[in-house]
Amino acid sequence: MTKEKLLHSIFPYAIAFLIINTFSITKAISQGAESIPTESSIIQSGEVLFKANCTVCHSIDDKVIGPPLKNVHQRRELSWIIKFVKNSQKVIKSGDTYALELYNQYNQTEMTSFDFSDSEITSIVAYIKNQSEITPSAATSIINPQIVNNTEKNDSNTTYTDILLIALVAILGIILLVLLSILSVLLKYISKKNNLTEEQNEIISEQKSLTSLLKSNFVIGLTVFLFTAIVLKSIIDGLFSIGIQQNYKPTQPIAFSHKLHAGQYKIDCNYCHTSVYKSKNANIPSPNICMNCHGVIQNVGGKSGISPEIKKIYDAVENSTPIEWIRIHNLPDLAYFNHAQHVQVGNVKCQTCHGPIEEMDVVYQYSNLTMGWCINCHRETDINSKGNAYYDNLVKIHNKKSKTPMKVEDIGGLECSKCHY
Repeated sequence: MTKEKLLHSIFPYAIAFLIINTFSITKAISQGAESIPTESSIIQSGEVLFKANCTVCHSIDDKVIGPPLKNVHQRRELSWIIKFVKNSQKVIKSGDTYALELYNQYNQTEMTSFDFSDSEITSIVAYIKNQSEITPSAATSIINPQIVNNTEKNDSNTTYTDILLIALVAILGIILLVLLSILSVLLKYISKKNNLTEEQNEIISEQKSLTSLLKSNFVIGLTVFLFTAIVLKSIIDGLFSIGIQQNYKPTQPIAFSHKLHAGQYKIDCNYCHTSVYKSKNANIPSPNICMNCHGVIQNVGGKSGISPEIKKIYDAVENSTPIEWIRIHNLPDLAYFNHAQHVQVGNVKCQTCHGPIEEMDVVYQYSNLTMGWCINCHRETDINSKGNAYYDNLVKIHNKKSKTPMKVEDIGGLECSKCHY
């Protein structure tokens, strides 16, 4: 075969090879442009956004109101996800096949549009990808939990006086037994002597009597002391318990279960208590916030079979009447507490003060919220100064004086005017 014929025979295959490879290279470049970041800081930011906005309708592994999001980055391109999150209605109306399938599969429920930037949505997808690659048994939050558990330490402090009193009673009991043993030995020793007078024998016989022992000044004094100590301790405990409502669990007008919403469906606390990151107080959610979810659920399930508790929410919305929730956690007016300062700046988890709220069917006051409890937290909680220039000079001054991490008490956390002004 001549060179010309060989070139003519190979030429079509070479062109095809170049076309295929050009397509692959273009696709690789496109995928590279839409690569999902793996930096821990971006994943952490995505987790915060996901838990605050997405967990109402979505889960990583399970179907909630919307589809599970595990490996969503493999089902759709990042650019498509960004468009859908920003305006799902527009994508559906454009005739997109996948969007229409989702729309029809989930009872024609439109996803809420979010005013997120491209980078914010990318961080959410990065978090979903990270969680998709972790097995359910090993899946944990990227955000480190608050290590401080002041409630347990405070409980140990409250039982200190009980332990001290029990130890004191035990010591006194041992001393009594020792004295009785010594007395018994001495009496036996004396009674063996034959040169005792009749009067001395009567005294010894009286000492051996149980009745006379109980009437002795020592036993009477010990009884009075123990009785007085128990009464005084009861009075002191009663005085210290004034104003403390630990374990207070009132019956609410609607049987709302945090175990169902925050536990099973993993709805972020900030979704309902919207002001916790930006205000002194954590607001009680209005009925309209409840209807953000239940309005969609009602459209899916229909009005048949609605529970009496859910009906109370509908009645409140229709009649424009507030739900009269009973306040559980209530600090005295003389104490100043700022939720935003602790949650947003201090990164204190809700469970640190409110306990395992995601496990409570009926919410109760988990911590005693006393002044000593708060002070212990300020003494033991480290300041997270990373990436916050406000603390730079404070950290330098602290490091010159101490090698231990900077605590809240080191920046004035124990000053009276911080909480009492």
